[in-house]
Amino acid sequence: MSTHPFITLRDLLRYAVSRFTEAKLSFGHGTANAYDEAAYLLLHTLHLPLDTLDPFLDARLLPAEIERVLSVVNRRAGERVPAAYITNEAWMHGQRFYVDERVIVPRSFFGELFEEQLQPWVAHPDALEDVLELCTGSGCLPILATQAFPSAHIDAVDISADALAVARINVRDYGLEDRITLFQGDLYAPLPAGKRYPLIVTNPPYVNETSMQALPPEYLHEPRLALAGGGDGMDVVRRILAGARERLTDDGVLVVEIGNERHHVEAAFPDLPLTWLPTSNGDDMVFLVHAADLA
Repeated sequence: MSTHPFITLRDLLRYAVSRFTEAKLSFGHGTANAYDEAAYLLLHTLHLPLDTLDPFLDARLLPAEIERVLSVVNRRAGERVPAAYITNEAWMHGQRFYVDERVIVPRSFFGELFEEQLQPWVAHPDALEDVLELCTGSGCLPILATQAFPSAHIDAVDISADALAVARINVRDYGLEDRITLFQGDLYAPLPAGKRYPLIVTNPPYVNETSMQALPPEYLHEPRLALAGGGDGMDVVRRILAGARERLTDDGVLVVEIGNERHHVEAAFPDLPLTWLPTSNGDDMVFLVHAADLA
């Protein structure tokens, strides 16, 4: 018999919100506040539909269910483990991806940009044949790219063998082995010699070192390799831009997500014509460069 004074899902939801608020958790991996995070974790742990909370709030829980929920709440609040690593799933634009601590928790503005097929910068998206994605991590962006560009084959690269193991799980789950090819190596190095792309997209490591030192504990569970971009955050971005012209078609475009690092981008590339793309969080998160403007 349970020794805890909890009976219903409502009891546990209230308790989880209190624990998360008291622990001053950071919410940046899929939810924005303690209530949403608690509701997600409880519903997932109890194998209930993630979009259906109200009908179950006053349901009485079994002692074993209460113990499972408390274990999850304690891990999230006590160890500051991101929820996605506890549930082994992350959601982007309504789609589920497998994740674990071998990859960062997916979060990207490319999902919303792909919904618009990157128009008008990609002139004929339905006829696009090849896309390159660098620093793929969990493989979520090439999967979303196959939906945005129905005729395209996606080459996706990551230096981490562990990350690519996760990406393979997601590619297999979506049945896209024939449309996505995964390469292990350093940026352009593992790609077929001479292959060029009309579109290169990347969400590379870009967090500057000062920001790395100030990250909340949740982010320290993520692979540093996938986050840290050097002193100004631009170490990997510089190398991507340096090699892009050789890999882009003459009319191709490179699109790079850089989070809150616009000032560092503009300081690092003062003479490069950059087009900043509009996103739901403003027009300073993603930039585009035309092949013709790259040396």
